[in-house]
Amino acid sequence: MKKINVVLFEPEIPQNTGNIARLCACTGANLFLVGKLGFSLSDKYTKRAGLDYWESANIRKIDTLEQLQSEFKDATFYYLTTKSEKSYFDARFKEGDFLVFGPETRGIPERILENNKETAITIPMLEGQRSLNLSNSVAIVVYEAIRQNGW
Repeated sequence: MKKINVVLFEPEIPQNTGNIARLCACTGANLFLVGKLGFSLSDKYTKRAGLDYWESANIRKIDTLEQLQSEFKDATFYYLTTKSEKSYFDARFKEGDFLVFGPETRGIPERILENNKETAITIPMLEGQRSLNLSNSVAIVVYEAIRQNGW
């Protein structure tokens, strides 16, 4: 299976991160935890949500998003946000792409979205709804990348 990269920028809820680690273990996606975490990686809720998949997941902790972008200069970074009109259906994902998700309560900061308008994408929802759960959002987009590439 070819690799896609999931980035959680300053995640806040341990259960979501545990579920996403499990998803990454099952799909072969790499997981990057960027910035200040709202919990400890030894948190019982994180471990419980990830079950015994933590051993199988390729997880890296990175200090800043800029550090990650610098390390992977040639990669495309997609920024998932409710503040974009461009659907993830319109993105053409490829091996090595990065899917960046923001903190559960704040989303990706405006300064980051402003500098990455071309690759800011959204998951369509009914008008009036705030957002989907983070782990659900990650699963939706990871599996779309897999579908597009026949992985």
